[in-house]
Amino acid sequence: MPTRPQVYRPEAKLLDLGDGFFDPVAPADFPETRLRFRNDRAAAQIGVDTLTDDEWTRHFGRFEPLPGTLAQPFALRYHGHQFRNYNPDLGDGRGFTFAQMRDDRGRLMDLGTKGSGQTPWSRAGDGRLTLKGGVREILATEMLEALNVPTSRTLSLIETGEHLHRGDEPSPTRSAVLVRLNHSHVRIGSFQRLAYERDEAGLRKLVGYTLRNLYDEDGDDPVRLLDLVVGRTARLAARYMAAGFVHGVLNSDNINVTGESFDYGPWRFAPTWDPAFTAAYFDHQGLYAFGRQPEAIHWDVMQLAVALRQIAESEPLVAALDQFGPRYQPEVTQAILWRLGVRSRDPDTDRDLVQATERALRTSGVGIDRFFFDAFGRELPDTYAEPWTEVRAALASYEPRKDRSHPYWSGEPCSMLIDEVEAIWAPIAENDDWTLLNAKVAAIRNMGDALAE
Repeated sequence: MPTRPQVYRPEAKLLDLGDGFFDPVAPADFPETRLRFRNDRAAAQIGVDTLTDDEWTRHFGRFEPLPGTLAQPFALRYHGHQFRNYNPDLGDGRGFTFAQMRDDRGRLMDLGTKGSGQTPWSRAGDGRLTLKGGVREILATEMLEALNVPTSRTLSLIETGEHLHRGDEPSPTRSAVLVRLNHSHVRIGSFQRLAYERDEAGLRKLVGYTLRNLYDEDGDDPVRLLDLVVGRTARLAARYMAAGFVHGVLNSDNINVTGESFDYGPWRFAPTWDPAFTAAYFDHQGLYAFGRQPEAIHWDVMQLAVALRQIAESEPLVAALDQFGPRYQPEVTQAILWRLGVRSRDPDTDRDLVQATERALRTSGVGIDRFFFDAFGRELPDTYAEPWTEVRAALASYEPRKDRSHPYWSGEPCSMLIDEVEAIWAPIAENDDWTLLNAKVAAIRNMGDALAE
């Protein structure tokens, strides 16, 4: 039976918080708006896939309000720890929230921007996004979605006709505005700002907004909220690891309270299982290295607990926070079993298989994507000798969760290493040729279909 199309269901729940949580802003008036990417698969989930290209560009390039939702854009206020240093001078500096609606699962979704112009929080920045940065975010979000990581989706990328100067790209470089679809832009740093300002009433209001609109729960119990966030962020950390993904900047203003990854700057996929692998050239201490991401996310959630301490007792907050590790362990086990394409057996046997897999990946230097491609839903090929003996023996006792009949399995593993990112960008920069990007998005989605339940 065909699925009924998602009906557009606008909301404006953000206004319930009141003007102390955001600032009304105006989008930049761009010299041009050239549609470069529209994600109709994501658009269909919120009922906007029927827009014509002209309507799409007016809403997502000129930010003509969508009917029934926010009448104007709002830059959100927040603070945060950046590389463990507290910064009270943050907030949306080159983006805003301009619409809310329900998706096909009934979740409240935000449409937020990147590169939409200056706000009161821009500081010395120009509020713009490079076209290359937008292309990189498309690739990151598509790949993570295919690998079962909770992530924002890149809904739209529109080139805006300005020449930007950046220290980390050949300049001048092209400009763009990106629209992302997120299950909330409320960050841990949103709570930190209120705690910093000793705004207990604001904290309670934000707790209630989050529970009611993002978790479908009544009340304003801060301990319950922390418990929910611990569970969601433990899942996020686990799935980062199974995907071999390194976010690069896991500051507390980059962790939202729904445990959904977003805001992709210096991200990388690790070629091999190297716990010390970093994504950001400026992460000199390896604070957000591949193997330290669970620790980093746990630390950020600890800052949420600290903020909530103003409106809750310490003991139950600490008890909730202490569940991060016990929740992370089964989550990472299930995430790796999912990539292996096998069904869970029992906790002890599953844990042994996952630990053996991690050891063999770390010591062998075999590529992460290569291994999971070869191992999916079956015993490892005979070419995997030591240190894979234990993994091969363990896998043989598992039931595949899906067979390898999908055409994806007759080719090569789909990866997204930095050299390929640069190779995809080069023809866009040199000849305005988007062929490789479009082909890569199609290949990623093909992989996602092969992996999905």
